[in-house]
Amino acid sequence: MDLYLLLVIVATLLCSRIFSFVYAKFKVQENKIIASSPSSPSSKSTLPRNCIHDVFPSFHGADVRKSFLSHLLKECRSKGINLFIDNEITRGEFIGPELKKSIKGSRIAIVLLSKRYASSSWCLDELVEIMKCKEELGQTVMPVFYEVDPSDVKKQAGDFGKVFKKTCKGKTNEVIVKWSQALAKVATLAGYHSKNWDNEAKMIEDVSTEVANKLFNSTPPRDLDEFIGMEAHMEKISPVLRTDLDEVRMIGIWGPAGIGKTTIARCLFNQLSHTFQYSVFMMNVKAMYTPPICSDDYNVKLHLQQKLLSQLLNQKEDLEISHLGVAQERLKDKKVLVVLDNVDRLVQLEAMAKETGWFGHGSRIIITTQDRKILKAHGITDIYKVYFPSDCEAIQMFCMYAFGKKSPEDGFEKLVWEVTRLVGKLPLGLRVMGSHFRGMSKQEWENELPELWRCLDGEIESILMFSYNALSQENKDLFLHIACFFNYVMIEKVAEYLSKRFSDARQRLNVLAEKSFISLKSELVIMHDLLVQLGRDIVRKQSSEPGQRQFLVDKRETCEVLSDDAAGSGSVIGVMFRGNKINVSERAFEGMSNLQFLRLGPEIDGGGDAFHLYGGQSNLSRKLRLLNWRFFPMTCLNCIPNPELLVELSMHDSKLEKLWEGTKPLTNLKWVDLSDSENLKDVSSLSTATSLQELNLTGCSSLVRVPSSIGNATNLKCLDFRRCSSLVELPASIGNLHKLQSLILRECCKLEVLPVNINLKSLSELDLTDCSLMQCFPEISTNIESMYLTGTAIKQVPSSISLWPRLDELHLSYSENLKEFPHVLDTMTVLVMSNTEIQEIPPWINRISRLRRLVLTGCKKLLSLPQLPSSLSQLDAEDCESLERLDCSFLNQKISLNFAKCFKLNKEARDVIIQTWTNDVTILPGKEMPNYFNYQGNGGSLVMKLNERPSSSSMTWKACILLVSKDEVEAAGIGQTVRVHHGIKQNSLDVPCRPSLHILFPPLTEHMYIFELEADVTSDELCFEFRVNEKEWMIKECGVHYVNTS
Repeated sequence: MDLYLLLVIVATLLCSRIFSFVYAKFKVQENKIIASSPSSPSSKSTLPRNCIHDVFPSFHGADVRKSFLSHLLKECRSKGINLFIDNEITRGEFIGPELKKSIKGSRIAIVLLSKRYASSSWCLDELVEIMKCKEELGQTVMPVFYEVDPSDVKKQAGDFGKVFKKTCKGKTNEVIVKWSQALAKVATLAGYHSKNWDNEAKMIEDVSTEVANKLFNSTPPRDLDEFIGMEAHMEKISPVLRTDLDEVRMIGIWGPAGIGKTTIARCLFNQLSHTFQYSVFMMNVKAMYTPPICSDDYNVKLHLQQKLLSQLLNQKEDLEISHLGVAQERLKDKKVLVVLDNVDRLVQLEAMAKETGWFGHGSRIIITTQDRKILKAHGITDIYKVYFPSDCEAIQMFCMYAFGKKSPEDGFEKLVWEVTRLVGKLPLGLRVMGSHFRGMSKQEWENELPELWRCLDGEIESILMFSYNALSQENKDLFLHIACFFNYVMIEKVAEYLSKRFSDARQRLNVLAEKSFISLKSELVIMHDLLVQLGRDIVRKQSSEPGQRQFLVDKRETCEVLSDDAAGSGSVIGVMFRGNKINVSERAFEGMSNLQFLRLGPEIDGGGDAFHLYGGQSNLSRKLRLLNWRFFPMTCLNCIPNPELLVELSMHDSKLEKLWEGTKPLTNLKWVDLSDSENLKDVSSLSTATSLQELNLTGCSSLVRVPSSIGNATNLKCLDFRRCSSLVELPASIGNLHKLQSLILRECCKLEVLPVNINLKSLSELDLTDCSLMQCFPEISTNIESMYLTGTAIKQVPSSISLWPRLDELHLSYSENLKEFPHVLDTMTVLVMSNTEIQEIPPWINRISRLRRLVLTGCKKLLSLPQLPSSLSQLDAEDCESLERLDCSFLNQKISLNFAKCFKLNKEARDVIIQTWTNDVTILPGKEMPNYFNYQGNGGSLVMKLNERPSSSSMTWKACILLVSKDEVEAAGIGQTVRVHHGIKQNSLDVPCRPSLHILFPPLTEHMYIFELEADVTSDELCFEFRVNEKEWMIKECGVHYVNTS
């Protein structure tokens, strides 16, 4: 799996707006947390947050104090468990407030039910109080039946019952009933029966272990309050740790520097250590135990093992060990918790945790590292990957350090977003930057930010440089290439660009990913912003003269070099510039004899005058691998006379009319993008590009014909001619493109036919949308998966389409000549036939068992719908103005239904639609609220009174609203949506509603919007509230129907 989970950085101009959204979202979440916290009046009572004791034992001293209890006490104390013992409390007739406080202030109560337990009214009163705490506070109760039978306790029978009856003499009936009920209840709880253990010591160990586990799982995270998001980490890592298993486990915590691995491990250690006989946190193994150059491997391992054993076994002085078998000898029968923090070499693991057999049953070895390869090499498969925090969490983290609270001070919101964007949500960066800005004025923040964008903070840089320096020289070089040039670039392309420099470029990318310098996600190479900045800082330090460095990426420095004939040098291998104005000297690239990567383009789209060239242009390096030049100002590529090493040519919006005069050696060329080069008429120069994989000619509106030499590109996978409005034909030689997967001819309005008698056996996508002269159905492949024929003149889909085994998606919208429903295989999942002349849908559609989406929008002659497949999850029949009848029911409870503007639907059809359960919004014409919704209200609120309190806390309703435009005219514009928020109140308190928001599209008057709501409620009177955000709209009526789902 990949490492990084990063969002694409938004433009600076949007920072304020985006922050407002994220911050508002954070405040809503924070309010929800506050509303549902234990301090809220609506919350159930809970145990005190700061409990006095871990465990309260209730026992009859004469039976167990010097035997079972003393051993249990010793075992629990060895695990760090705090038990209350009443040695100093004087026993009297009744238990006093001090003892009640101790019972209430304990997380777990252990009831040791022995033969003479019921002889003590004190014990019985304790039990009543314990069971009261269980019912009212949720206290955990663990009964131990010590030489008594649970059924005797429950029924107060046998010898136990005789003792109980004797104690009851002289007591009131009320007291006896309380005692009896408490005994009956505790006897039904899961507990420990001494007769099930042959060995009392084993029973005591099992009881103490369960107590420790229960404390670990139930203790509120007091230590986690200051660590935003840490509770979520603890929950996610629990299934990896599996503390319930008696086996030895090694667990890896993996992520980049500064992500919070050590903090997570420290929190785990603090929570778990008391449940182990021995525990140690070996801090920063990489820094403390890096082997000296002169030492041999064996002595280094001895040194590391000596450190581990000394700290684990609490030795003041380092243990003297003579061989590497000592760890196994000393630890094989001990349950230990070992955290090895920041491991960077396999030798460290081999010395301190070579194998699970070294440690006793139940031991856990936790390793934090940047390098996943180390974990894999050591055979560790249980790995917890640490992801970056969410936007809300990042803001809270930063604010905790900057302001001492989770939200920004007034007026600092935009600045907070700027800083969190700068550090890319890296927790280390958030901590360092938050501490840096703490106490500063707003003006000081504004003065500091520009400088921070230019250089890393010293603490962050030193940590990142430590990891960088550990790389091999080749991997350092690759790191700099990515930081300066190839962040967010396709993996395949990066490997190809660098294949001449690194023979094993793809493998080296994997190495950097394993070491957390990059992630390989969604087929992209992704590097964190702070690492990008580190790499660019390293390149900047290569020389005081920008033209003497490997890469030119700074806008100002690039401008200076490109405008000066003599500034460039053979050191430069990559130039990248995005700006709106630059004067490029005629001989700017002449000195860059090793230039391999060139990217030039405007800062914003439409900047066609970004580059002013003096005179002509000097030749570019023959070593060029990548040329990406937007708005290229010349009509021919004469500046690249030797393109034999060129891998990618991208010339968006260029002035090119042709590529080269004649042919050039282009055997390495794989990707060509000439989109929106409106003057381009000739691409015959590509005849030698036999390795070509993608050719994008979108918007080349002057291109009339494609040369037959296109058939030479037998490796071509994607061919895009969309908006080539002058294109009249394709050559028959495209039949040679047996690897072609996607052929896009959208909006080729002069194209009438495709070549016949060809079979593009790899073709999976064919897009002929708005090829308005296309009358014949194209049968150029039987392996097509997605076909787009929207806006064509096709009259009939031939029956042969039913033999296409892979056809998954078919679009026939606006095919006005099409009058019959096509017969397709049951492999189809998407069928779009909007605005066609079809009048009926055949009943065999029910056999298309995989159909998920059926779009019939604007089929104005359609009269009825037959039974549809149960797999259907979306039906869009908007504006089917003749639709009257539904000869079907909807079997998928997750279906989305849109019958907007279907005004002729009969009552039976409307009832079916209204009563269908969906997980989305159902749209249906209607001026009044249907009687089905038996609780109704004007405007956006109503009160529901139930006959009795809900038997189940979770309830489900169908809700319906009618919209009205405030101006009494249809306020809906193209693409407009209305957001409807809904909530529920009980006892004047908000109850979280699931979901809390629906988006209505399109917003219409005289229409009903129906959706489901769910909430956990306990009251028999509820208030429902619905509101819309958009000022043009308001809610006319609302209704709710309660559904008993039990």
